[in-house]
Amino acid sequence: MDLRQLNAVLAVADHGSFSAAARALHTVQSNVSTHVARLEKELGVVLIDRSAGRLTDEGAAVVARARRIQAELDALAADVASVHDHVAGTGRVGVIGTTARWLVPQLVETMAARHPRVQVVVYDATTSSLLLQLASGTIDLAVLALPVADPDLRCEPLFDEDRLLVTPPDHPLADRDEVSLSDLDGLPLLLEPRGNPFRETLEALARPLGCQLVPQAEVDGTRLMASLAFQGFGAAILPASATPTWLGGTWHQIPVSGIPGRSVGLATRRRGLLSSPGRALREALRDVVADAGPAQPGIHPTITDVAERPPRGGDRRPPVNPDEEGR
Repeated sequence: MDLRQLNAVLAVADHGSFSAAARALHTVQSNVSTHVARLEKELGVVLIDRSAGRLTDEGAAVVARARRIQAELDALAADVASVHDHVAGTGRVGVIGTTARWLVPQLVETMAARHPRVQVVVYDATTSSLLLQLASGTIDLAVLALPVADPDLRCEPLFDEDRLLVTPPDHPLADRDEVSLSDLDGLPLLLEPRGNPFRETLEALARPLGCQLVPQAEVDGTRLMASLAFQGFGAAILPASATPTWLGGTWHQIPVSGIPGRSVGLATRRRGLLSSPGRALREALRDVVADAGPAQPGIHPTITDVAERPPRGGDRRPPVNPDEEGR
């Protein structure tokens, strides 16, 4: 097998047909068909169901692996460029939407100042979606909610943030300076779906109090939940970064006592090396959180080794396999 065959399968998967794949690859359809057919013959399986125009189960497995191979090739080119004392290429980072509001503008500015030859690509998604993108190699690193129970990922803490109850102005608790979980007994709330870690935490804390959490609606996505609360559709318990100070409106935010805040961390894959743009992004992320985090209301940085970080402006050391560190 060769890269042209893998690229052909990827193009068909991404663009939905052989003809669209040919246009994307700037070639003719017969070339795409030939490359796919040769790879299928070598592997002894059908990768693309021609009648339905979609990947088979075997094809999906090949595409997942091919994306990781492509990411490693991109990283290889970026690392070669970094040998000449400059960081260039593409760095892909996923960020949960609420955190992205304050983190991404400063991250992009920092990267532009330090590494102008790095193209920063930002993916805004939920934690569950970012985990899938990280595993597939679509992104290099992800800023997401902790904890993450995946042995293939390495996670480090970035910050903790307080929890607030956001209510419309006519809500029964809108005039309170602080509320507890018991105050929410029987009141409709916008809640995460069952199985979500924070929902499970709330249920576990409410049970011994005899407190019943009543879902007005179940919403998988903190930013969407925040938008619904801001528009008066209901009350929601939100992390502090979901309610930035610059956002105007008639809604109220009230501190909630007795429940844990949200922990946010940085996740990377254990296998493989981060490319030089990826390492530059990781360094910039940590610096932005350490420097700008304390200025965000309700945000408390938890980076544990700020003093040990390399000098700003880029890490010029050769890449080190993270599985070899500390041995």
